[in-house]
Amino acid sequence: MKQAGLSTSRSSPRKYSDEEKARFVARVAQVRNVSKVSRELGINRVTGYAWAHRAGIFTSDDANERKTKFLGLRADGVPRADAARQLGIEQHQAMDWDRGIRSFAKGRIYPDGKVVIYKQDEILANVRRPRTTWAQGEHIRLDRVEQVIDARYLSLREREHLKDLSAQGLSIRKIASQLGRAPSTISRELKRNTTERGHYLPHTAHRLSVKRRFRPKTVKLATPGALRDYVTAKLEKRWSPEQIAHRLRKDHPDEMEMRVCAETIYQAIYVHAKGELKRELTASLRRGRKRRKPRKTAEQRTPRFVDEMVPISERPNDVDDRVLPGHWEGDLIAGTQNRSAVATLVERSTRYVVLGHLPGDHGADFVRESLVRALRPLPEQLRRTLTWDQGAEMAEHKAFTVATDMDVYFCDPGSPWQRGTNENTNGLLRQYLPKGADLRQYTSEQLAMIAEELNGRPRKSLGWDTPAERIAALLEPA
Repeated sequence: MKQAGLSTSRSSPRKYSDEEKARFVARVAQVRNVSKVSRELGINRVTGYAWAHRAGIFTSDDANERKTKFLGLRADGVPRADAARQLGIEQHQAMDWDRGIRSFAKGRIYPDGKVVIYKQDEILANVRRPRTTWAQGEHIRLDRVEQVIDARYLSLREREHLKDLSAQGLSIRKIASQLGRAPSTISRELKRNTTERGHYLPHTAHRLSVKRRFRPKTVKLATPGALRDYVTAKLEKRWSPEQIAHRLRKDHPDEMEMRVCAETIYQAIYVHAKGELKRELTASLRRGRKRRKPRKTAEQRTPRFVDEMVPISERPNDVDDRVLPGHWEGDLIAGTQNRSAVATLVERSTRYVVLGHLPGDHGADFVRESLVRALRPLPEQLRRTLTWDQGAEMAEHKAFTVATDMDVYFCDPGSPWQRGTNENTNGLLRQYLPKGADLRQYTSEQLAMIAEELNGRPRKSLGWDTPAERIAALLEPA
């Protein structure tokens, strides 16, 4: 230490009372972490180690024993964070032990003999190397001192430069300009890491920033409260996590604590939920899966319609704009072994859903009558066109046009995306009408209730309005 030019003398040491010493010793006996307790009680760390050593609570032998146990766990392949947590070691201390770094009051000593001084911005070689002093603000190769994790985070080099610029009295915006960072980044850095005495210490700030990144953190929906109750209630109504996340902003515009993103809800269900809670939440999801599954492309449909038809290429262009209401898409969803079916209709501009009851056969005659019964009560301005796939169930499309005054257009073979709104709606309906079920058991009243619940869900494509709200606005008298 003397050969390196470091003084060990201290001026005007602080006087501690007996009560402070007793409180410190009792706390260390409980926590067994001198650094942590020293920060909590505002006591010098070196003084705290001396008190603990005299009290026989925390000695150098104890520290060496914990270091030996820590290095043994690391040799066995235990992650650093887990080993530190088992032994009650500070994360920065565990990192130093892992890298062979020794700390002292004024800096750190690295395995290659390099000494880093906190207060003087000096890097000293061992006694066999000449002492090197760096001018304030000069570029220093600190990549060997502290590894840069990612460009998003402030590095130790940037923090030391920030300290130099701040000491020169530069404003936050000028500092940000020289560092190439946003002014808000510099403002937060100084606010978070400035000590109570008004000093900004770059090495201390760097260690604190690393400590904040440690995981796991408290799960937002793991804590009971209004947000969790809201999410659970909407999941029970079969709302998707994305619908819940965006509707929260509409229902609670001024309550910032009522905010959660869709991914957080999925994480709460798939990762953090356990036992009965997990079974309840996964059952409320659209597909009811217990784990995530990669998306797959839809199966290609075999064209079956051979009668004369009007292709979708001849459909009016204003249908694609989704501005004028009254243009519908339709299809059948089949039950077990294709023995039962339900007719599904969705209006393109409002996403309003209507279901057609097919209690017996689902041939062309029965489908025509079901669609006529479902659409005839609607006003004339909501009955313009119908787009269907090339299924044989629409062989009576001309009779349907005569009964409803709606033109029918057919998609190209194997092109379900040409009526994508209806395909999406059929996927939503499968939550109520699952595959493999006998759909003849559902009455017309039950189908009406399913359609009503689906029309009451907020939709992303509607700015998180519901189809029922949109259709009601169209039917209101001018």
